[in-house]
Amino acid sequence: MPFVAPEMLEACVGPLRADATIPMATIAAPIEDEETLHNPNVVKVVTDRNGNALYFSRSPLPYRRSPTADGPLAFKHIGLYGYRREFLVRLAALEPTPLEQAESLEQLRALEWGFRIRVSAVPTASIEVDTPADLERARAFASARSRASGFA
Repeated sequence: MPFVAPEMLEACVGPLRADATIPMATIAAPIEDEETLHNPNVVKVVTDRNGNALYFSRSPLPYRRSPTADGPLAFKHIGLYGYRREFLVRLAALEPTPLEQAESLEQLRALEWGFRIRVSAVPTASIEVDTPADLERARAFASARSRASGFA
């Protein structure tokens, strides 16, 4: 995540500072377009009413029966995590789980073992570099940013 904004870092660690019972936190941004919603390289997340993750998936999540439903199509999980040290040590020692292996998403291990992950919403996603196409997008963004600031 070469372009993560300080506000995203604060949104991630804020819940850990506010509530000592939360072992792990992350962030998510609204998905507003169908292409992103259906892209398996974009991880989607749904939460309960308190902002705790219910599930993460590479598939569109949730399924919208009504195309006119209000709000964003879904939320994109942004691969930034905050952990309590003790929890991270414990999590790393746990056996991988079936859902984690099926989706290739490590955060599902925490959910399957019964731990909460607090998800804070942020207005927009940062560029993440997970695929060759992401790398090209990041290079173009960095180049444009450099030209705009007069460093190119």
